Amino acid sequence: MPGTVYWEHFPHQADVGVRGLGETLEQAFEQAALAMTAAITDLDTVIPREALKISCSAPNVELLLAEWLNSLIFEMATRNMLFSRFEVHLEGNHLEANVRGEALDVARHHPAVEIKGATYTALKVGQQPDGRWLAQCVVDV
Repeated sequence: MPGTVYWEHFPHQADVGVRGLGETLEQAFEQAALAMTAAITDLDTVIPREALKISCSAPNVELLLAEWLNSLIFEMATRNMLFSRFEVHLEGNHLEANVRGEALDVARHHPAVEIKGATYTALKVGQQPDGRWLAQCVVDV
């Protein structure tokens, strides 16, 4: 349905496909990040207490999506955090984002998987016939 912004998972063997759709490319990237967090835990359990800025670049928007998700995975692993709010700004093939989340609490978040990385499998970024933007790839769990 036009005007709808959302995220979803799609089937892919033992790994997890993450897909974001939005009215803008930035929204699609934000929704893909939400889909990735939702593969780990219930998004409603992640309180956006702490803010962090993330920057990354890549040669094209497809690779930028993988770089964005891998940057989030790195921050989650090194800071022992989960994120639930994403504000993405794109300028060409450079991304600046403000993300919010909190420290991982295993008893409250009940993490289902550990995501090792975003892959180039099913990597696709582009505008759809209905005008919405799609950003998707498979993440290795």
